[in-house]
Amino acid sequence: MRVALDAMGGDDAPAPNVLGALSAVSESSDLEVLLVGDPEQLEQQLTEHNAHHDRLKIVESEGVVGMEEKPTVALRAKPNCSIARCWQLMATKEVDSVVSAGNTGAVVAAGLRTRLFLKGVKRPGIAVTLPNLKGQSLLLDVGANPAARPEHLVQYAVMGKVYAKEIMGIENPRIGLMNIGAEEGKGNELYQQTHQLLQSCAIKDHYIGNVEGRGVYQGEADVLICEGFVGNVILKVSEGMADYMLKTFAGAMLGALDSEREIGQKVMGDLVTKYRYQESGGAPLLGIDGSCIICHGSSDARSIHNALKMAEQLQAHQINSQITEQLATSAAGVE
Repeated sequence: MRVALDAMGGDDAPAPNVLGALSAVSESSDLEVLLVGDPEQLEQQLTEHNAHHDRLKIVESEGVVGMEEKPTVALRAKPNCSIARCWQLMATKEVDSVVSAGNTGAVVAAGLRTRLFLKGVKRPGIAVTLPNLKGQSLLLDVGANPAARPEHLVQYAVMGKVYAKEIMGIENPRIGLMNIGAEEGKGNELYQQTHQLLQSCAIKDHYIGNVEGRGVYQGEADVLICEGFVGNVILKVSEGMADYMLKTFAGAMLGALDSEREIGQKVMGDLVTKYRYQESGGAPLLGIDGSCIICHGSSDARSIHNALKMAEQLQAHQINSQITEQLATSAAGVE
């Protein structure tokens, strides 16, 4: 498998990207990574970290989209920047996947420009896994499509069902629609229409109805769907609350311990490791002909390593062919 890695994307790029790629190719004999970016900087990193490998190759690009730049403006001004070159490589079938820890808006915008959508997919969506009291749930979309229509959300339900079964190991995923109330008729026109479509669509037996925000972490559904604006707010609030709770609880617990302090530190360390974003690697942009993994801007080498592993996993489970097949059973997934 060949992956185009946006080597210049991320808060601390390119070092963690190069080290993560080296770790991944050293572990997987079937993986080849194209480091897309400034050749001089990348060659320097490879030399400094003794990271030369026959399955690590450098592909030249011109510039990078900064985290604070407006994606559409930056992409027009830098048509051959690192993330644009990654998508160009996938559009010409030179790679199977794109991985980036760069500006998320630019990653999505560059991808949408290529129109590399799976057959039948109207708008791709970003999916993230969230912990809950029963295990994990999948939330999508979290930012790719803030102006979604009902048929887009139904497609997210189909894509989420496939992902939850194949990657998360949930045999019969329960699908819920994020809403301001669980009762019939709740929400604006978008959510009311989506609710009606889901009740009559090809995956209606998996649909459990509306889910309130409190239900996310109660594990009321395995797949939660919403438009990108709502999903991104949920994600960012969740990240902030998790960080706050872990730090607050850690301080209170360790402050109350004496002889058991080392045990407490180990417990907190295990919790942080379990839930931090580095362990998942990144969030897949589902609905792409190929695959795209979007990583956190502050990703370290471990996160990049795991994102590359995720790209391999998506291909191994043939996620795209399954999504295409299930969408094809009815128009836009709706009977």
